[in-house]
Amino acid sequence: MSAVSSAKPSEYFVVAGDVHRDRGKFMHVCRSNLTGSAARFDAKYDWFYLDCPWGAPLLQAIVRGAGDEWVGVAAIGPRRMLLDGKEIRAGELVDLVVDSKHRSLGPALMLQQAIFDRALAEFDLIYGFPNPKALPVVKRVGYSSFPDIVRASRVLRHAPYLQRVMPRLPARIGGFALDFVDRCGDIGRWLTGSRYVYEWSSEVTLRMQELWNRTRPHKGLVSVRDRETLGWRFTQAEFHYARFLQVSERRGGPIAAWFACQGEGPTLHVRDFWSADATTGVSRKALHALIRAGRAEGYAVISVESASTSDALSTWRGVRFIARSRRPVVGAWSPRIPESARPAAIHLSPADEDE
Repeated sequence: MSAVSSAKPSEYFVVAGDVHRDRGKFMHVCRSNLTGSAARFDAKYDWFYLDCPWGAPLLQAIVRGAGDEWVGVAAIGPRRMLLDGKEIRAGELVDLVVDSKHRSLGPALMLQQAIFDRALAEFDLIYGFPNPKALPVVKRVGYSSFPDIVRASRVLRHAPYLQRVMPRLPARIGGFALDFVDRCGDIGRWLTGSRYVYEWSSEVTLRMQELWNRTRPHKGLVSVRDRETLGWRFTQAEFHYARFLQVSERRGGPIAAWFACQGEGPTLHVRDFWSADATTGVSRKALHALIRAGRAEGYAVISVESASTSDALSTWRGVRFIARSRRPVVGAWSPRIPESARPAAIHLSPADEDE
């Protein structure tokens, strides 16, 4: 069993940090208590803490006694969001880390409460994707539950999944048959002309910006998905690099939807997406284009995560994306936003996280 500090909460003090001055202290806490390479920590710090286009994140630290050694850190980074079509200033809770020797409820709660209070004075909304084990702590501080972020997947090659429940040869035969039936639907859409074409791009394109300009939502809570935001999130940091699948009626024409995709082994992960109807349900034509593209790239499965309304997720279910797991999302509104203005509908994706 690891050692846990027996110090009283009164022996701990919360201090405000500075992302430029305190990089070394912050990195020491993270490297001592999180898994991952030093190079990855350095790259993330440069990207998230130093190069954020909307200002430096708020940084809080907790120290024990009269010393200046940090034993815990927490940060909230600025994000651009729309609330019923009007831009608000939002902040994302990230990197809540307390040293294993001081991981009692007292220090963690002090740190959370301090950055919560500081952030609500600056932001209209703060939100986060806490580890389920941390959920009781963040709720005790003042966060409320938002709709869970749901991970759903769509099988493209069935044989590997059938092999889990049957011998290899029957699984391969059955998988081939299911794959054939799956493709027949796409052939039918091609013959009737009711399908989109798709193109891959390695950068955020002007067509993606034009789609956002045409389709900025006027209801609910959604992140800004303009060229600057997407470029920072998916192309500025190498470890976040994504390719963009753009779908349209004709090649080179105005796009109807895009999907930010990252390949990992046999899985094509959709990290973010947008379309004219994204908040109410991406069209089946756009999703069928995504499925064709994933199949053409040789992936066995497509995975997507989204926190949204049930209706918005229904079109994904309609093309056989099956929910596999869910994670909690929490948020807290500034008193400046009256309860009557706080939306029931939200649209969040992994792009709204720092990882």
